[in-house]
Amino acid sequence: MNLSQGKQKGLELISNENHIILATAMDQRGSLGKMIQSLNEDITIEEGLSEFKEGVSEVLGNQSSSLLLDPEYGWEATKKLNKEIGLIMAYEKTGYDTTEKGRLPNLVDYWSIQDMAAEGVSALKLLVYYDHKEEEKYNRIKKTLIKRVGDECKQNDMLFILEPVSYSAKGLSSKGKDFAKEKPEIIEFFMEEFSKEDYGVDLLKVEVPVSIYNIEGYDYDNSTPVFTKEEASHYYRVCSEKSRIPYIYLSGGVTNEQFNDTLYFAKESGAQFSGVLCGRATWKDGIRPFALEDKEHFYEWLETKGLDNLNKLKKAVNETATPWSEVSRPIQIIK
Repeated sequence: MNLSQGKQKGLELISNENHIILATAMDQRGSLGKMIQSLNEDITIEEGLSEFKEGVSEVLGNQSSSLLLDPEYGWEATKKLNKEIGLIMAYEKTGYDTTEKGRLPNLVDYWSIQDMAAEGVSALKLLVYYDHKEEEKYNRIKKTLIKRVGDECKQNDMLFILEPVSYSAKGLSSKGKDFAKEKPEIIEFFMEEFSKEDYGVDLLKVEVPVSIYNIEGYDYDNSTPVFTKEEASHYYRVCSEKSRIPYIYLSGGVTNEQFNDTLYFAKESGAQFSGVLCGRATWKDGIRPFALEDKEHFYEWLETKGLDNLNKLKKAVNETATPWSEVSRPIQIIK
């Protein structure tokens, strides 16, 4: 893997001193707004999202190696970050185009990568919903968009993080057993396809191939065994080997305990992931005090339970992740 000096700098900025990424994700918009308003209709979407992001940025962001925000509601939150914390910005609008099949993505209005670079953004993140068995015309649109963003990142010497998110074009439930059986193949495709040089991706942010609650032997309230530990371990290892570039895991809506268990399982399986970009597993339970109480109680939650969640995650990441400088796909800097 070859990196320009600007991209190398971006990768270092979003990582800790050991070249491991412990990034907090705070780019949620539509889903977060709905959760806040379901508890308190008097809070407007714009006010709620902006203030919630500011709190997470100030308390949790400053204890992470980097923070992921969005340019629609997140700029005020960037002012709460210490200078040494890497800043990742989302480039996609929340959700997807519901007027078309194929879950087609849209880019944010008003902001180009050039503009974000001028504001000191360290890295760019693009989320694309993808099923490799979807109709080819829709996947071709998505592949083309990824390449365009990759080219724009190259022109601005910006680190490019791609987040391909799995779904079923057949309409299978993302939490169901049938989709769980198909998911490893989809994640394997992501690792192999989107680490090709054609796309210009520098870092993959991916789901694990098998959710921890779908592995036999793990007892949670939502446990639904689909694979044995040996089968799941095989998929973790194979997916890891398919990638030509460093990758990190997203939490995918699981609990803090489940995500930590996932990281240890990945390590034991031989997966060489270089960190995480974790959101809801860290701060989701802070939505209630934010919406139903006041700023003081919200910050009290962040500084106690929120930081406790983050510190447990930090311990797990430091014990399981492989520094991107030490993975079997060494990075070379282009002079």
